Amino acid sequence: MDMRNSSRSLICTLTLAISLAPFAAAQKPVRKAPTAADWAAMAKLPDFTGVWETAPGGRGGAGRGAGKAGRGAAPAGPSLTPAYAAKAQAPPPRAEENETANCLPPGMPAIMGQPYPIEILMTPGKVTIVIEAYTQVRHIFTDGRALPEDPDPTFFGTSVGHWDGDTLVVETVGFAQVPRGLSFPYSDKMKIVERLKLADPDTLSIETTVVDPEALTQPYSMGARTFKRHRSWTISEYICEENNRNFADQNGKAGIKLAKPGASPR
Repeated sequence: MDMRNSSRSLICTLTLAISLAPFAAAQKPVRKAPTAADWAAMAKLPDFTGVWETAPGGRGGAGRGAGKAGRGAAPAGPSLTPAYAAKAQAPPPRAEENETANCLPPGMPAIMGQPYPIEILMTPGKVTIVIEAYTQVRHIFTDGRALPEDPDPTFFGTSVGHWDGDTLVVETVGFAQVPRGLSFPYSDKMKIVERLKLADPDTLSIETTVVDPEALTQPYSMGARTFKRHRSWTISEYICEENNRNFADQNGKAGIKLAKPGASPR
């Protein structure tokens, strides 16, 4: 390519980028600085702030030290469409070949069921969930924006919430094809709906339902998970790589180191 053609290509690229810039900006809602009225409105909402841990007996995993005996009954399995029922017959990967074994976070909804605490922060227009496991953060926008029509696939998707009385209803879409604690295959149309509600001042219930018009014949309820608030707790640092025993050899075969890991280099 001569210099004239190269220059024309560069000009076309820059022109296209400039013309698309206003469109891209329009797709991202601009968050205005909260006013005194915004903060006053927050005081009227249920208080979810603080550090929470899955309660012993809560479905999907007991609290620390509770073990299997503390787990509640699992809900009925999902009703898959024929195409996705066929996909479900594929054998699962070995434990050491699972992506989470190599320190990738498990994604939604599994990240909300880890046996580690979560911290909820509430500010005007957004609820933030800091998850101790894998040091992850979820952003739930409550500023009135709509769900994105073409979201970028991510581990946790894009979450938008609204208040239904004293219940925070959260809809999440846009999931990458990564391990997420679901026992069935899913499509890019999957949506996860969570309903967060206080059962009492220090007990939080989160109901989770999966909707997928391609993979499921009907919405799949994963039941409710119960969390207890610990007002004196703080979130701890979680560095998965410090205890990573998984590896891949020169042929790409996954393995696991069974020897006791050494102490932290710190």
